[in-house]
Amino acid sequence: MHIHNVRGQLFEAAERVLLRDGPDALTSRAVTEEASCAKGVLHRHFTDFDAFLAELILDRVRGIEDRTTTLRAAAGTGSVVDNLADALQDLFGPVTVAIVALITFRDGLRARLREAGLTGIPLAMQGTAMVAAYLTAERESGRLAGDADIDTLAPTLVGAGHLLFADRTSAPPQTAAVRKMVTTVIAGALPPPQSQVGPPVG
Repeated sequence: MHIHNVRGQLFEAAERVLLRDGPDALTSRAVTEEASCAKGVLHRHFTDFDAFLAELILDRVRGIEDRTTTLRAAAGTGSVVDNLADALQDLFGPVTVAIVALITFRDGLRARLREAGLTGIPLAMQGTAMVAAYLTAERESGRLAGDADIDTLAPTLVGAGHLLFADRTSAPPQTAAVRKMVTTVIAGALPPPQSQVGPPVG
């Protein structure tokens, strides 16, 4: 089996174990059993289990960076609120929420991620950068106020989004709840509708 296929199978198996059983159940044995691989396969391709998990997270980070390009390109189209709500729902899928919990759970993994240059809370940090890039593009297009504080808005949206999705054993929040949160956060940065702008005084 080609190494790329092995990595992909192991990553997918790890995500299934994480979603089904939680971070404390995620072991190299659990992953190889879930992937129907020999027990030594993982350690032939990765230095140790924390190195494997770090690569899994880096793979997710690259996915967010790819989505950043797509989201930024959407600036000027559709609704700002809808674009942000969709991006947050995509960002905080069940796997991402579980991985953030895993990072908190494993000291060795956090050390590996710092060695790889990932500071703060990986995935949340990249998600914040993604949202900031989009908001900046919308500000440049005139669909956000020129003085909109991107450095405050982006982490606020991502932090509030994470709280909406985190620690849920049932279904994720409805789109309406995500849109309501986004609308509340960015309300002050949206320019008034042209129809509500009165004529010049004097």
